[in-house]
Amino acid sequence: MTDVRRPELVVFDVNETLSDLAPMRARFADVGLDPLLVRAWFAGVLRDGMALAAHGDRAPFADLARETLRAVARENDRAPDAPDLEEAVEHVMAGFLALPVHPDVAPGIRALRDAGIRLVTMSNGAVAVAERLLEAAGVADAVERMLSVEQAGFFKPDPRAYGYAVETCGVEPAAAMLVAVHPWDTDGALRAGLRAAWVDRGDGHYPAYFREPTLTVRSLLDLAEQLC
Repeated sequence: MTDVRRPELVVFDVNETLSDLAPMRARFADVGLDPLLVRAWFAGVLRDGMALAAHGDRAPFADLARETLRAVARENDRAPDAPDLEEAVEHVMAGFLALPVHPDVAPGIRALRDAGIRLVTMSNGAVAVAERLLEAAGVADAVERMLSVEQAGFFKPDPRAYGYAVETCGVEPAAAMLVAVHPWDTDGALRAGLRAAWVDRGDGHYPAYFREPTLTVRSLLDLAEQLC
């Protein structure tokens, strides 16, 4: 039976789960790239991070993002030697560092905090990105710790990344629940012994080849209602 008991610790993924990538479309358009390429670019960043992780290696998320963006530009008719290429890359990256949260995030985090659930983040990106994101949303004080694979040394979905999060917080894996919009992330957490809530912000399709999440929710407010 699926274990839907209230967890002691909720571990939030950050990119796309908490942050809203929609404003990046305008940034892509600003530099002459099709706004529809945003998702392909971000998927490429995750792909390359996971490829390095498979070999026991890693690179800073920002480096992966910049290099993947250069590749996207080259593949879509922006000359690699164009004098404005690096300026375009930095314009896009500046937008990434200033993303807002989804509308449900701040009230959802507050509801979970008020219910007595410990909250942390665990991102494949830098801690500074999560800090800026949640400070701008006014809920940084509701999050106990902001953790990153840069501290853990392992890119999610390596089980050691999730292990680092629960060990740092002093809880058993079964007492923690990862919350993520990415099925590969919820699957990774489940394989590491955590419970997992999949935030369905899209078309409702969860791949059958991944382990079924403990909970499927439409928002963090929905999560709070189910757990509290």
